[in-house]
Amino acid sequence: MIKVLAGVIEKDSKILIARRKQNSHLAGKWEFPGGKLEANETQEECLFREIFEELGIKIKVCEFICSSKYSYEHISIELLAYMAQYISGEVFLTDHDEVRWVSKTELNNYIFAEADVPVVNKLIELI
Repeated sequence: MIKVLAGVIEKDSKILIARRKQNSHLAGKWEFPGGKLEANETQEECLFREIFEELGIKIKVCEFICSSKYSYEHISIELLAYMAQYISGEVFLTDHDEVRWVSKTELNNYIFAEADVPVVNKLIELI
């Protein structure tokens, strides 16, 4: 099972969500951005690195939210979600075709990747 980090990035009481590009795995589904944990890397280092590589922004990794295990057709992952604060930078897109800043109450309006759904439910529970 591959460990994947996800950032629930906050700025001005909104959360950043990202939509997977067309012609990619999970195309059109929304997710909390992040990526795979590499050897000799802490979870916090991984999340900071992945967010900077994928979106070009700097974040401060905060508290752990929850984990979610899910087996897709080609891969099984454990998604580890952390709250994070936006620090600086302008968002650019590499793995996604759109990002949005949304309130927690708006999260149910989006179709999320299956591994991200428990994170959405946890965030809504905490409102």
